[in-house]
Amino acid sequence: MKTRLINFLKQYWLLLVIIMAKFILQYVLVNPYYELHRDEFLHLDQANHPAFGFISVPPLTSIISKLIFLFGGGEFWVRFFPALTGALTIIVCWLMVERLGGKILSKLLVSLALLFSVFLRINMLFQPNSVDILVWSLLFYSLIGYFQNPSGKWLYYLALIITIGFYNKYNVIFLLIAVGAGLLLTRSRKIFTGRFFIKALLLTLLLIIPNIIWQIVNDFPLLNHMRVLSSEQLVNNSAGGFLKSQITIFLGSFPLVITGLLALFIFKQFRPFRFFAISFIIIMAIFALLKAKNYYALGIFPVIIVFASIFLERVLKPLWKTIVFSALIMFNLLVTVTVIRFLMPCMSPEMIVTNSSYFEKFGMLRWEDGKNHPLPQDFSDMTGWKEMADKALEAYRLIPENELENTLVFCHNYGQAGALNYFNKGKMKEAYSLNTDYIYWIPEKADIKNVVLVGDNVDDDIAKMFGSFKQTGIIENKYARENGTGIYLLTGASPAFSDFFYKEIERRKKEHDIF
Repeated sequence: MKTRLINFLKQYWLLLVIIMAKFILQYVLVNPYYELHRDEFLHLDQANHPAFGFISVPPLTSIISKLIFLFGGGEFWVRFFPALTGALTIIVCWLMVERLGGKILSKLLVSLALLFSVFLRINMLFQPNSVDILVWSLLFYSLIGYFQNPSGKWLYYLALIITIGFYNKYNVIFLLIAVGAGLLLTRSRKIFTGRFFIKALLLTLLLIIPNIIWQIVNDFPLLNHMRVLSSEQLVNNSAGGFLKSQITIFLGSFPLVITGLLALFIFKQFRPFRFFAISFIIIMAIFALLKAKNYYALGIFPVIIVFASIFLERVLKPLWKTIVFSALIMFNLLVTVTVIRFLMPCMSPEMIVTNSSYFEKFGMLRWEDGKNHPLPQDFSDMTGWKEMADKALEAYRLIPENELENTLVFCHNYGQAGALNYFNKGKMKEAYSLNTDYIYWIPEKADIKNVVLVGDNVDDDIAKMFGSFKQTGIIENKYARENGTGIYLLTGASPAFSDFFYKEIERRKKEHDIF
């Protein structure tokens, strides 16, 4: 046992150092000023409502949320799991290089390319994106294993990996389309005629059936989510903008990306894996046509960088190998150091405002509404939540204890509801919203007498249904996306309000007006 451990450390000590650096960077590059992101609050809340699917994401994220709460649910653990996923991605790519016969230089080049990259930002947030990238890398690893040694086990691994990807983020469907087309357009299409392919395909379908049934029962919320995403968020994007962003988003390793694509087409030893390059082109075309967000295709880059590093290691002479590899590592590190303040929330809001011209130059202040704001949207979405939760709790405590049973805590969006439930768990009743998943979590019809409201001011017609209506607070954090959001207390509701509220729930569900 001791000998095995010593041998393991000798072989992988450098990888372990890189993994330790990954975890350290994911924590130290987040300024203590910032809180969790609005999306993270929703994902954490999904742990309290287990299901085979959610309006916003498939169910895997809720399972990870359960694990986070088992460890205490603090911000440390919320940030730990995406960091862990990013570390696992580096490990998979290291093993990918190893499987393809790469030596220590190519392993180091790939690992550092992933360590000092946009993945620092992706692995900062507890969202499905980190797992999505890991799944893509695992899928590529399994395909490499299959074409090196065609065996049913690799296809069964693929079935499990695709299932995990499907339960994490439906983005994997576009990858399967691209990879499937890449395989069909090359000699690697033989994978489809193997005797184990049909079995693996059936296994995949069997494993994802629960979520498909959930989609059918719930009238395919995925399609409605995509419709709203396209009309409200992606409308300000363009195909050209997406393609241009792919250069800047992986700028530090872009020379490796170009090298990897060329190598896959021209290097004879890579002929069995040429479909990776074709898949890269197809996935870029798909997302460009869909005017997708710039990070949707990030999972395709690691495998291309893997092939680039091995190609350079094999074709360069020793002296040139040292020079080129050192130059590539230094270039990537220089780019990362230059853009890290734009990539990560390591600067305080005041410092960002002071240097706003630099952020504007990189388009970091442009939000989904197409306008510029004081902070990058993701950073602004990480402020003001604790203040909101505290002020909502103050309003809640104004209600007599004997009336709390008939009190509704209601928010206008999922971020508000999630933040209240995260910070005020055990201190007040669960908060709900008519937004995304929350509309399905609202308890069955009850006699509502009081409402703690977080959001916009209420209409006069609704206010008339209450005996008393007052504003108890307002979000004053000028950097928060929720700046100016009001906290209201409505008491003494007439029976008409409960009827109105539950009818509105049914109307929104029927019309899919929940996004």
